[in-house]
Amino acid sequence: MLKVYKSDCFTGNLRELSINALEKGAWFNLINPTNDEINAVAEAANVPMDILKSALDEEERSRTEIEDNCLLVITNVPIMRDKASYDTLPLGIILTKDYAITVCLENNEVLSEFNLYNSKLFSTFKKTRFLFQILYKSATLYLRYLRQISRLTDEIEKQLRRSMKNEELFQLLELQKGLTYFNVSLRSNGVVLEKLLRLRSNNNLQHIIKMFEEDEDLLEDVIIENQQAREMVEMYSRILTGMVATFASIISNNLNMVMKFLASMTIILAIPTMISSFFGMNVDVPFGLNNGFIYVSIIASVFTGISAFALWKKGLF
Repeated sequence: MLKVYKSDCFTGNLRELSINALEKGAWFNLINPTNDEINAVAEAANVPMDILKSALDEEERSRTEIEDNCLLVITNVPIMRDKASYDTLPLGIILTKDYAITVCLENNEVLSEFNLYNSKLFSTFKKTRFLFQILYKSATLYLRYLRQISRLTDEIEKQLRRSMKNEELFQLLELQKGLTYFNVSLRSNGVVLEKLLRLRSNNNLQHIIKMFEEDEDLLEDVIIENQQAREMVEMYSRILTGMVATFASIISNNLNMVMKFLASMTIILAIPTMISSFFGMNVDVPFGLNNGFIYVSIIASVFTGISAFALWKKGLF
């Protein structure tokens, strides 16, 4: 999908443009693009094909690449697959002298924030600030997902306290896997942000990326948010690791208690079964035929009660 937008210089509203009627300061938004769309953008914006296709690799790491006429920034943004499944996805941001280009395999919440309803909060023709705003949205989205993971972990913990099923443990393992993805992505994103901060002194890129004081402050905010997200990921990872190990032991202990109870009940039920089986054979019934059943039942009950009391004293109930 290819969409081209441009912020109005006077009203701030976002207008959709045709690729055949481009204006300086336009934003190309490519979501899982076709080869024809990539070719069209490469020709219209004068950007190499390999630059545009860099972010279309799911395993692409965060990095920056500088060409003569463009700057490529690849950052990993967080995505939520379902309630307990989190992942990251490469997002490519390309700045040229006249245009800003974003490339991603899937639609995501980071780019969804830059829409017609929020058009007054950003300007596509302020390319450097637009880049930092995208990075800031990504960092804050990490923090939002981490808070969701924290709440979900508390819910799973409550369920595990009264459950012996493995489903909750699988959910914790899925969350732990998502935190691992977050941790790796935030580390590589931090390297990219530090490199962008050093680019402010590169005079050769002034025609592509020009930083004003407000832009530098925004970039520093992005670095702070990214660092905070990293610290939260590391803390939650340690908590989840301890929880998985602890509750795995609790579930195993609960299972052992159930097996111990069942073994005790088997012993208790075996006693009256054994006594009644013995007198059910070809042997004389004690105390006469009339009262024999009653006395056999009393004997079985007495021995059963003694056995139950002995097992209870040993803590097997």
